[in-house]
Amino acid sequence: MKSTLAAFCVLATGLVLSGCSTPSAEALAQHDPWEATNRDVFAFDVWVEHHVAEPVDDGYRAVMPGPAREGVHNVTTNLHEPIVLANDVLQGDGSKAAKTLGRIVVNSTIGLGGLIDVAGRIGMPYHDNDFGITLGQNGIAEGSYLVLPLVGPMPPRDLLGSAVDGVFEPFNYARFPGRHTFLYARSSLRVLDTIDQQRDQFDSIERSSIDFYATTRNLYRQSRDARIKGEESATTQLPDL
Repeated sequence: MKSTLAAFCVLATGLVLSGCSTPSAEALAQHDPWEATNRDVFAFDVWVEHHVAEPVDDGYRAVMPGPAREGVHNVTTNLHEPIVLANDVLQGDGSKAAKTLGRIVVNSTIGLGGLIDVAGRIGMPYHDNDFGITLGQNGIAEGSYLVLPLVGPMPPRDLLGSAVDGVFEPFNYARFPGRHTFLYARSSLRVLDTIDQQRDQFDSIERSSIDFYATTRNLYRQSRDARIKGEESATTQLPDL
């Protein structure tokens, strides 16, 4: 986790320094002073999506039938929910916190370690949450728009939020045999599942966009703003790059 955060900081600093050229009036209007650099990074991320991520996902879909991929998605979601719970509590949302805690208990037991989303079937659907949203609900501005290699949109507020979310991860503190292997496997499965879950939407948005970068920037901001305002039903989940 520490190495990941350090890498994020180095990348962010590098982008800031490389984006010192005078931004256009349009970039300033969009609160995107590093637009030229962001577009280059975005183009790289899209290339990786098409030439690395999608071929890997083709293999994943070939060897894993739909029900098995759903099970992987359920397990990785269940393992992520302590972070959601922590932010529900920090935001003072008792109703959401109770539902998230209920999901963790039900799916970790009856759902066989999260393999089956029993909670969702009995009226406790999953909702995402993170510390970037917590900061936003406390009046912290997004900051200048930023795109990171292999990460995608990650403005300063959400970059900080991502780092703090690691503090809420219980497996960062647990000690057991094979811990590192477990953490690497879980992270790999979560990345693979994210690619698989969002791939079709990614391709759809790209096909329908005149300016894919600008569309992604707008959708990202709309999605984050909606979630900060608690408008979960109005949220468009933007695919990770």
